[in-house]
Amino acid sequence: MFFEVIPTEVYRTGGGALTYSSELKLRPGHLVLVPLGRRNITGIVLKAVPKVDFPTKPIARLLHPCPIPRHLLKSILWLSDYYLSPLPATANLAIPSGLTARGALQNVSEPTPPQTRKLPLIPLNSAQKTALKSLQEAQSGTRLLRGVTGSGKTNIYLSLASQTLTEGKSTILLVPEIALTSQLVQIFTQTFGDCITLIHSNQTLVERRRAWLRLLESRTPGIIIGPRSALFSPLSNLGLIIIDESHESAYYQENSPRYSALRLASFIAHTLKIPCIQGTATPNIIDYHLAKTHHSLVELSQKAKTTAITPDFTIVDLKDRSSFVKNRYFSDPLLTSITKNLQDHHQTLIFHNRRGSSPLTICEECGWQALCPECYLPMILHADGYLLSCHVCGHEAKVPTTCPQCQHAGIIHKGFGTKLLETELSRLFPEAKIARFDGDNTKKTALSGLYEDVKSGKIDLLIGTQTLARGLDLPHLATVGIVQADSGLSLPDFAAEERAYDLLTQVIGRVGRGHLDRAQVIVQTYQPDHPAIRTALSADYTAFASYLLRKRRGQQLPPFTYLARLAITYKTEKTTLSKIRAAYQTLTKFASTSTSPLIISPPMPAFHERTNRGFTWEIILKSSSRDLLRQALTPFTQFHIELDPPSLL
Repeated sequence: MFFEVIPTEVYRTGGGALTYSSELKLRPGHLVLVPLGRRNITGIVLKAVPKVDFPTKPIARLLHPCPIPRHLLKSILWLSDYYLSPLPATANLAIPSGLTARGALQNVSEPTPPQTRKLPLIPLNSAQKTALKSLQEAQSGTRLLRGVTGSGKTNIYLSLASQTLTEGKSTILLVPEIALTSQLVQIFTQTFGDCITLIHSNQTLVERRRAWLRLLESRTPGIIIGPRSALFSPLSNLGLIIIDESHESAYYQENSPRYSALRLASFIAHTLKIPCIQGTATPNIIDYHLAKTHHSLVELSQKAKTTAITPDFTIVDLKDRSSFVKNRYFSDPLLTSITKNLQDHHQTLIFHNRRGSSPLTICEECGWQALCPECYLPMILHADGYLLSCHVCGHEAKVPTTCPQCQHAGIIHKGFGTKLLETELSRLFPEAKIARFDGDNTKKTALSGLYEDVKSGKIDLLIGTQTLARGLDLPHLATVGIVQADSGLSLPDFAAEERAYDLLTQVIGRVGRGHLDRAQVIVQTYQPDHPAIRTALSADYTAFASYLLRKRRGQQLPPFTYLARLAITYKTEKTTLSKIRAAYQTLTKFASTSTSPLIISPPMPAFHERTNRGFTWEIILKSSSRDLLRQALTPFTQFHIELDPPSLL
């Protein structure tokens, strides 16, 4: 017998399934060990084929008697075709590492099924019941649940998961990161107990492999919680997919094979005819437009708690320095609010989406700038260790005492990050208990490790990046201070305004949730009249969406057109320019023969033009036909291709 097998390692450009022989009775989805070159690697059986008239190698062995579910096999093929990704690379997404080791896939005994109990009845208010009914009436397909912050989307998730369990089926709950949604994970775990399987980055490869194998062999329904990779859980009885904070960029895989977990989840839901729920307070504008167009939008505009209040807003114009008499980083109204909160034993959250101490180290004499020798990007000062660090590649260097270029002693540091804010607040409020939460936290100091102290109010001042903006319900929080609300608006990217609005809305939503009788938001900004800032303060997503859709339509940007990026990287700039110009000529020739319009930008340097990999130049393509973009880019699969990129940075 002969079988087409998908290797899980890319063996050549454009390489797909290979044909092998075997006397075993194999089914599509079976994991096998196959020879490829001088090595044996994991493969996934695609299908049996008739006898071939060319020599074939035999399959070495069957790795496990249970094949992966059919919907995952279909997903592998769909991802490769939809995103122009190598088939072996997409196949590799579906299996954990280390399967070829002897004994790695020995049968794991089926876990003891949870004891029979009454699943909990989730309390819902009238608005939540109405939203739940709308979601239940749509028995399959993708639905967008837009619920304002604090509206109780979690209770709807719990109700849907509970119903799915009673039907004998499993639920996948996707979260951007376990660390960013620790409260949601805790609620699900407390509600469903041993029905929960967690998948997260802190697990070892062996732990992940064992969890994956238990799911492959299990026929007991459960709830799997994890990041985008949890979509590849080998469940034979999947009945529901929920995507929390569905606007998050973490649902897009930036390295090859590039794909959107939202699109993959919709494909799986369509394949299995099951519901897929995308939940968020601030939907991606493309998903919002699609949901409105296809009448698949369910809205939850009422706060869950009747005691919830609208915060008092104070906007501080950073251009007016008269508001910064006491400190250069914190306005006088913000310092007054912090002082009152300390007296009342209430918390203050200080938000700034930039970690480190200072983002710019320069010589005031000649203008020399501390750049990463690998990425050629500005090195960030981390004052606690007095080191310069690159936030792209991790390169570290000592802070120079004199300029390496002119030997002048005037080395200065400009700008500020969360570490500098922590230092300033420790100086201003020495009696306060302060904690900083960002990408520099260790496991011990991370939010997950200090969550109970944060929730109980033992920590007076919380300082952090987006780690603090997501899904936290803090009973003692009285004030949110945003030190520079427009820090991301100046980036040269079509999605900059959307990201800024999302972050502001999320962090503002941490306060006024009904625990205290007062709530305050103090926003420091250079652009107090910017639509993204104004609509975020008023929590008016509809107004922001209308503004952004008008702007996108005029600029011929998604959702009114499809977008793709072709990037080429070589060690020398000369080679890069030669290759990108040749690609441009090929694309323009293709466009001239196309029956549909194809807009092709001239070659341009990438946002991160020079890295340790070399020089990167890119071409941006637009078309009303996504299939046309795929056709145009098919000859360039050896390069960096992004279809539907969420950002152009």
